[in-house]
Amino acid sequence: MPDPAATTPLALAGVNHHTADIATIEAFRFPDEAAFLHEARERFRGALLLQTCNRVEVLVQGDARSLEGFLAEQGRRGFAVIEGEAVPRHLLELAAGIDSLVVGEDQILGQLKRALAVTEEAGAASSVIKICINKAVHVGVRVRRQTEINRGAVSVGSAAVTLAEKLLGTLRDRHILVIGSGEMGLLVTQALCAKDLTAIYVANRTYERAVMLAEKIGGRAVNFRDLYRYIALSDVVISCTAAPHPVIRTEDIREVMEKRLWPLDPAPRHLILIDIAQPRDIEDEVRSVEGVHLFTIDDLRSINDAAMDSRRSEADRARGIIDEELDRFVRLLRRTAADETLALLYTWAESIRTRERDRALARLGEEDDRTVEVIDDLTRALTKKLLSDATAAIRASAECGDTARADGLMRAITRGEPCFQNDE
Repeated sequence: MPDPAATTPLALAGVNHHTADIATIEAFRFPDEAAFLHEARERFRGALLLQTCNRVEVLVQGDARSLEGFLAEQGRRGFAVIEGEAVPRHLLELAAGIDSLVVGEDQILGQLKRALAVTEEAGAASSVIKICINKAVHVGVRVRRQTEINRGAVSVGSAAVTLAEKLLGTLRDRHILVIGSGEMGLLVTQALCAKDLTAIYVANRTYERAVMLAEKIGGRAVNFRDLYRYIALSDVVISCTAAPHPVIRTEDIREVMEKRLWPLDPAPRHLILIDIAQPRDIEDEVRSVEGVHLFTIDDLRSINDAAMDSRRSEADRARGIIDEELDRFVRLLRRTAADETLALLYTWAESIRTRERDRALARLGEEDDRTVEVIDDLTRALTKKLLSDATAAIRASAECGDTARADGLMRAITRGEPCFQNDE
């Protein structure tokens, strides 16, 4: 396939979970997105900044070398850069969920839409950037509609959420406490975000880290000293810390369950504890406490393994859709580039039309409104008809990737140059 960059130069650079750890991604992040986009707008025809938990990527309507230089000026190093056809393919794979840390996750669609909204607000969204994101989202929706790539759990964290939902019937209006804000805690909270919960609590020994994660998912940070108070308020507790010893002990849970017993209740309200930490966070003896249901990482593996096999198979189907859509995407980009070229052609033609119209009106001497209207309409119609075939030829050449022919036609019309000087 001819390179779409020949008509619409596109470049994308950044870091993601394939190439960097969480600390590196965080260091690469741009805290003031609007300020970054304002600077990018001065250098490129269009720019977009995508920042998620697992990636920071910059898309520009421009060339790769210019993007590399711009990011270097921003103090960024160690990033990967792609250009040409690799850019639309990457965007389609990203929106389809193939390139995500959690294969098939749905959050990326909302994140792409948000990135475009921020770009538009900053005045950095060219027509090409808008087409790139809208087309990617469209294909991402199609992939999820025609495959099952987003069905079932795909990590131990999301498997824990799936198990909790299965046990309770629904997570709607439930209270969930997540203990631990590391990578596993992040996966758990990402999976929970898709549920219609009343509250998500996040607890961590370092309160500031709990605050950071809670802000990302719209939850509430919990100070670790208040841990058991919030366990008492929760329907499900998912624990995934890196502690070398248990953080939830049997005797403390006994006290919690006493607080969950209302005066007329025959037994305490059930509490689901899901321990996905290694080593374990929850003492196994809590199983002996009435109303407590403990599940460990071993209980989740069967759920997760089946879902992973299913999603890998669905990812292959998704790639087939992407291959099909990529050609349409490239043609759309070329057509947009052709329209930008044709805008220059019509600007050139309009300047000639108005000049000759004014000369004709001057030769007529005294003129009335009716004469001006007739002459203006006549020159507009002639210009449109004279350019009709040339417009179709330029657009068709650009869409097929024959940029030399499209450029040759433009030069022949506007400069009088030979259309194809090197033809034999």
